[in-house]
Amino acid sequence: MRIHLLGGLAALALIAVPGLAMAEDVKFSLINNSARAIKNFYTSPTTTTDWQEDVLGEDTIAPGTTDEITIADGSTQCVYDMRFVMDDGAEAIEKGIDICKLSSYTLSDAK
Repeated sequence: MRIHLLGGLAALALIAVPGLAMAEDVKFSLINNSARAIKNFYTSPTTTTDWQEDVLGEDTIAPGTTDEITIADGSTQCVYDMRFVMDDGAEAIEKGIDICKLSSYTLSDAK
């Protein structure tokens, strides 16, 4: 009877797995429509208070150019905060961006 119970539990676990939210890489175009280069770009799910690693690494995004961004942090969250650090040290923070629905994001200078 114990073997049947374990087999039943294993079968139940296999049925439940497809219902779990799977983490996927999210890709979108980041358009720098500002007058300054983007030196650092940080993201984090809105459910955390810490910024994750710089998505750009050693790269920068020059004014008037576009770069393809991949968020591959293993999260199943869609709503993220974004922090941009410009080449002159200025910062911009955008909160509550649904990256799962994003095909592109444009950063512009404040008016």
